[in-house]
Amino acid sequence: MTLRLMQVFLPGGPHTNLQTIFEHHEVLGTWSDSRGSDRAVLYLLIPADQTEPIMDRLEQSFAALDGFRVVLLSTEAVAPRPKPIVVEPSVEPPVPAPTFGRVSREELFNGVSDSLDVNRVFIGLACLSSIVAAVGLLRNDVAVIIGAMVIAPLLGPNVAMALATTLGDTVLLRRALTTNLVGVAGAFGVALCVGFVVPIDPSVPALASRTSVGYDDLILALAAGSAGTLAFTRGLSGAVIGVMVAVALVPPLVVCGLMLGAGLIALSTGALLLVMTNVICINLAGVTTFLAQGVRPRRWWEEAQARSATRIAISILTFLLVALAVILSLRQARFP
Repeated sequence: MTLRLMQVFLPGGPHTNLQTIFEHHEVLGTWSDSRGSDRAVLYLLIPADQTEPIMDRLEQSFAALDGFRVVLLSTEAVAPRPKPIVVEPSVEPPVPAPTFGRVSREELFNGVSDSLDVNRVFIGLACLSSIVAAVGLLRNDVAVIIGAMVIAPLLGPNVAMALATTLGDTVLLRRALTTNLVGVAGAFGVALCVGFVVPIDPSVPALASRTSVGYDDLILALAAGSAGTLAFTRGLSGAVIGVMVAVALVPPLVVCGLMLGAGLIALSTGALLLVMTNVICINLAGVTTFLAQGVRPRRWWEEAQARSATRIAISILTFLLVALAVILSLRQARFP
């Protein structure tokens, strides 16, 4: 069981209505620390999938108080081992809790926000991952290509785009788009320079397989986007998720730059089509997975805006995916 330690800073001393906030949720332990008559600190040990509904209830009750704050901390281990608590049913319906054991929207938001800073480290990782991928592709070395996927910093921007669309957060979406474009431009620019300098043999299997698009590539991108998003909502390792997402982005992007740098325009166009297909599939799968995991804004007026933005985004992505599928069919008919 994944646990979180929640610190609740309450101005005005102890509050009598706290028990009603927690009665419908699984709380494994509570501790309080009164700091005089004007301030109190409450500590809660709770399962990770209970953090969002509890934080929502706390904010609904105390957000207007000056000095109210909730701090959420990850826990590595707890001794003695906590026993699960069975929540008794009540006449009044409890606040709906997130399903499928995901972490709270605040953790999701902070997880992607930290990866959207465009700095020297981010640009350096994007360029270095392109160099490593180019070497692996030219040598037809799968291990080196996987290494490029691991260090590629494209996880955060792509997951952030799907999360921003689901929440209707335009500020987060602009940041994610900017960061994603910078990372893609850096990786593509390095690959383009390598293609100018190094002789390119398009018959190398690792290169040739990424200059055309097949229906299996659509399935791969959809599965990678869904698996990466699902693992992210469970709070799993970023390195594992990075491989899931980057597997469908970095290699074809580098192949596109290599082929264009070598003057192989037709092959470069095929790789570019693969990149576009993968980006669309990853974001479409990410948005639908977030929706299936019950990720929603907290306030009702934000939820209405998010639903509208999500419908528009899914419609556009689906239309683009269908258009790419038609183009794919035409290419296969022309070049069987």
